[in-house]
Amino acid sequence: MLLMSNVSPSGPPMAASPLTRAVLEIDEYASGLGWDQPARLFALVDTAKLRNQEPGLAAQLGLDQGDAAAPLTPIEQDEIPAGTALDQFLGTIAWPDAVVGCALTVERLMLPPSAETSVPEGMNDKQLAKWVAKHPDRQEVRMTVAVLRDGARESAVRLREKDSPTEVLTGAGLVPGLAEALAATFAE
Repeated sequence: MLLMSNVSPSGPPMAASPLTRAVLEIDEYASGLGWDQPARLFALVDTAKLRNQEPGLAAQLGLDQGDAAAPLTPIEQDEIPAGTALDQFLGTIAWPDAVVGCALTVERLMLPPSAETSVPEGMNDKQLAKWVAKHPDRQEVRMTVAVLRDGARESAVRLREKDSPTEVLTGAGLVPGLAEALAATFAE
């Protein structure tokens, strides 16, 4: 389990929304690990509640500095089992009440919208993945998507060829399918 602090002089830029700050922090953490990494799942907890309910843990993690800590603290979860489809894995998750949100970072190959018209019809997922992997316009991206129990969403997308904190695209609707899958982990 890894806990990260949003307050780092060398970390991502400060953002107005606590959820955006958490997404950028996770993106920066994933960036530090390099590319070709497995998907990583994070619980998002309320930092103030963590300090109040677990003061020893908060102190150990450097979160006991009052208002300096960010409102949301990402906590990396156990590794996603190798060979398990992401949608199947997400379907098995049940979060405890202390978790106010969750986030996932995953690498994928994407094509620009201009390439969508050239996708051959009738391919299964495996065939389509092979076709995309060979396409000359493919882009490797790292997507970080977070959702809160209250329905708030945020995403960050980083292109491998523009691997810089200043080149990260953020927005609530960038990866809607993944956001829906994460939100479903909070369904009663």
